[in-house]
Amino acid sequence: MAQRREARKAVLQALYANEIGKGKWTEIIKSVIKPKLTDPDTFKFGERLFLKVVNNQETLDEVIQSHINNWSIDRLNAVDRLILRLAIAEFLFFEQIPTKVTINEAIEIAKKFSTKKSGNFVNGILDSALEQLKKDNRIQKKGRGLIETSL
Repeated sequence: MAQRREARKAVLQALYANEIGKGKWTEIIKSVIKPKLTDPDTFKFGERLFLKVVNNQETLDEVIQSHINNWSIDRLNAVDRLILRLAIAEFLFFEQIPTKVTINEAIEIAKKFSTKKSGNFVNGILDSALEQLKKDNRIQKKGRGLIETSL
């Protein structure tokens, strides 16, 4: 869905504004997300994703930290860190979005907004995090085609 990718890009920009400016969430939503997302459903998705990330940052950072060996989360490239938070929030809180879609979208956004190596880095961290979240039974997906089974 092209509209959801646009929402994810707007949310990434809003998360960056929040990270750098420590602004009020309502102002960031109004000034960064709303102007970019004119479709009401897309805006609603973007707003929900933004709020899930900012309200669950500690939980998301714990997941990320457990998969970046010998690194502190604070040492990560800021854009990569925000993309990882965004994707893991989708894993945990958006039961209608397949994990494969989330990973693909995160990789594409990382390629566009971060460094040359960011796509591979984000892919590796998300693959590892997803595997652990599945083992811990924290991924709850519902709907046709969302539940992956191994043969």
